[in-house]
Amino acid sequence: MPESFDVIVIGAGPGGYVAAIRAAQLGLKTACVEKRETLGGTCLNIGCIPSKALLQSSENFEEAAHKLADHGVVVAGVKLDLARMQARKGEVVTANVKGVEFLFRKNKVTWLKGTGRLTGPGKVAVGEEVYEAKHIILASGSESVPLKGVPVDETQIVTSTGALELGAVPKHLVVIGAGVIGLELGSVWRRLGAEVTVVEFLDRILPGMDGETCKAFERVLVKQGFKFKLKSKVTAAVPGADGVTVTVEPAAGGAAEELKADVVLLAIGRRAYTEGLGLDAAGVALDERGRIKVDGHFATNVPGIYAIGDVITGPMLAHKAEEEGVAVAEIIAGQAGHVNYEAIPAVVYTWPEVASVGATEEQLKEAGTAYKAGKFPFTANGRARAMGDTDGFVKLIADAKTDRLLGAHIVGPDAGTLIAELALAIEFGASAEDVARTSHAHPSLNEAVKEAALAVAGRAIHI
Repeated sequence: MPESFDVIVIGAGPGGYVAAIRAAQLGLKTACVEKRETLGGTCLNIGCIPSKALLQSSENFEEAAHKLADHGVVVAGVKLDLARMQARKGEVVTANVKGVEFLFRKNKVTWLKGTGRLTGPGKVAVGEEVYEAKHIILASGSESVPLKGVPVDETQIVTSTGALELGAVPKHLVVIGAGVIGLELGSVWRRLGAEVTVVEFLDRILPGMDGETCKAFERVLVKQGFKFKLKSKVTAAVPGADGVTVTVEPAAGGAAEELKADVVLLAIGRRAYTEGLGLDAAGVALDERGRIKVDGHFATNVPGIYAIGDVITGPMLAHKAEEEGVAVAEIIAGQAGHVNYEAIPAVVYTWPEVASVGATEEQLKEAGTAYKAGKFPFTANGRARAMGDTDGFVKLIADAKTDRLLGAHIVGPDAGTLIAELALAIEFGASAEDVARTSHAHPSLNEAVKEAALAVAGRAIHI
């Protein structure tokens, strides 16, 4: 008889491992299948965590080399030890993945090591072993989108995986794609000394985020040394002994130009990873973009099979997957799991950071929703001045009739932390007035949030 479980989760990324832990907490006999040697998926192993480690390290390097003197701290002879920086990144990753192993042991989640695939409803094969489950959760994550004419070798032409492992700072890094991954990893290598050119097909960076915020952020990045080729497409990247030759053309058509790069980073997005899952064998339906179709309770068209995270519709964010993991486990246990997608924040961990939650002005205009917006710059915030970080602003958007907070957009220092207050406000259905009347500590960056809320009603104090 094959071993049976109440729940088997395929994939141990943020969505999968959280779903497994929550299911076990709810008293369900749970297993999680993972083909990597370590838990945590792309995020902990080759994504969110190692990239943030390098972002922090490179930020420290740039501060020591260029910014501390403004504070009266003179540091002479700053040198880069890239090998140590990379080693520290590895230590951070190891600590995180070991932490997930500990949580599995603590919660009695069985780790099934190997590649999981469906062999039919209620059956999961891992290698030669077949297991039975009353409920199966698919959480296999995503992979980098390829681009014709750009052959990835993870040495000269890299995805985010290779960009995290470079053994030397490239003289010239060409980034294909001005999304979150491209701008974050471009920031790492620019701070460490690389010339960075970003090629983007669209006419703006960070597609999908608030337009005004992204225009302001682009100006900051240009000031930092980034070069942008917007409305442009890469038609070929040819590696050679002396680097990579990148052919760039106008998106609308026109004369091509060539760029020479030491390294090319392909970062045009990610797509659902469903290869080898055995979806056909189980009869699981996909949508037109290759994602697993689910209903409002994360159920596929096959009874007992669910899906969460990057393999279903919605933003490809680790914390979105985690929320879905908790929700689906609670639904399986007979509870009322739910995710409020209006209150899922998104953050770009450059410096300054960019953060967003809720609707953008563009979305509200398209929907015909009447709104009011209030904005407050960090140049008028005392704490930002004291820190020497005055780029950017906070912008809040509220319903014109009810004053209910509909969206919040920040470019500035610690934007990723500041946005949490506004995600909570949206979750609780707060108004801009509610935020404005909440006392915010002085002097703090959070005061810019309060002032932006006041500005919605045209009564900001400090500007």
